Amino acid sequence: MTNNNEVLLKVDHLCQYFRLGRKDLKAVDDVSFDIKKGEAFGLVGESGCGKTTTGRSIIKLYNITSGNVYFKGQRIGAGTRSYKDAIPKARNEAAKKIKALRAEKNVDEARKEEIKAEIEKINNDLYETVSKNRALIRDARTDSKAVDKQHSAALIKELEAEYAEKFKLAEGNGEQMKTLKKEYRNRLRVAKKSRLITQIQMIFQDPIASLDPRMTVRDIIAEGLVINGITDKEYINEKVYEILETVGLVREHADRYPHEFSGGQRQRIGIARAVIMQPEMIIADEPISALDVSIQAQVINLLNDLRERMGLTILFIAHDLSVVKYFSDRIGVMYFGKMVELADSDELFKNPLHPYTRSLLSAIPLPDPVYEKQRTRIVYNPIAEHDYSTDAPSFREITPGHFVHCNDAEEKKYKEMINQ
Repeated sequence: MTNNNEVLLKVDHLCQYFRLGRKDLKAVDDVSFDIKKGEAFGLVGESGCGKTTTGRSIIKLYNITSGNVYFKGQRIGAGTRSYKDAIPKARNEAAKKIKALRAEKNVDEARKEEIKAEIEKINNDLYETVSKNRALIRDARTDSKAVDKQHSAALIKELEAEYAEKFKLAEGNGEQMKTLKKEYRNRLRVAKKSRLITQIQMIFQDPIASLDPRMTVRDIIAEGLVINGITDKEYINEKVYEILETVGLVREHADRYPHEFSGGQRQRIGIARAVIMQPEMIIADEPISALDVSIQAQVINLLNDLRERMGLTILFIAHDLSVVKYFSDRIGVMYFGKMVELADSDELFKNPLHPYTRSLLSAIPLPDPVYEKQRTRIVYNPIAEHDYSTDAPSFREITPGHFVHCNDAEEKKYKEMINQ
């Protein structure tokens, strides 16, 4: 478990809604958590609870509806749709109010003046609302571009400082100077194209669908390097060979196509594609769910090994709580788009508070026939379990580091449960 308190990724009130006709499907609804540098953070829940959507929103595969995502203290994602939707909504409400005021009949002069003043106030409020939301949209877009510029400028500055020394030492040696200048130009091109978001990479759930069947393994793994501006074929080949051996494959695999591999080998190719970019963080989206049990253990151990060797931070998304307990330092439990519980791995298994977490834990089978005969499944029924008609819930800290989605009455009950 990491002892580092430096927060690498912070997700702040993330919402991801998808339009379904006139309604919204709330795939992720007001989710907040942070991941410390070097930590393995597990995200669990049943199918359709919003785990994968959370991961995809963080890495900007989806434009988030509202909320913010911070990486290394910089805002890399900001929801703008809520600001955009607020503008026509405010205009419609203002139009209705003005229409109602103008529809009044048989009014005296004093009332006419009042109506005129009210209409003017409504228009002023509307102007302020529209201006505020447009400013928020501009800020979100400007932040994203500014972060990339700052990241690129910092890399260029480091590169210039590094090569200033090298050029000084190579003065008078024409051949060495020529090699250094070529190397500097190549690395400068990469630094100019570099973006902060590329320091987060993703391993996808389906090892078949996530690999292009028309590309060789070499091209699949090297694609990120090519997009980043690296053109040296020898360098690319060496990197590909090196990373293939790191993930348990061999050089000869580089010229084959995805259909020539087993499921476990395909997942290793997906891991290699993510790791070759030398990221600081990896989002592993159910990387073992499509694999046999024996292969699952190999992939988990590979991820653990890479985490130790490269100092990676991992957001590990999965269904299986027992696997997540083995792999993760902290665990977040999601249900129906919301984070319902978050705690250290050991604490969550020792003191599960939310009824949905207890339901998940009761479903874990153990290789003990006596226990299995007595094991009773806890069925979670949110309508029967919670009464939020008068007291709305929020995400609260019950004990240090242990958060639960609950209201005042539930918070009191959970604290009593822990103190027993």
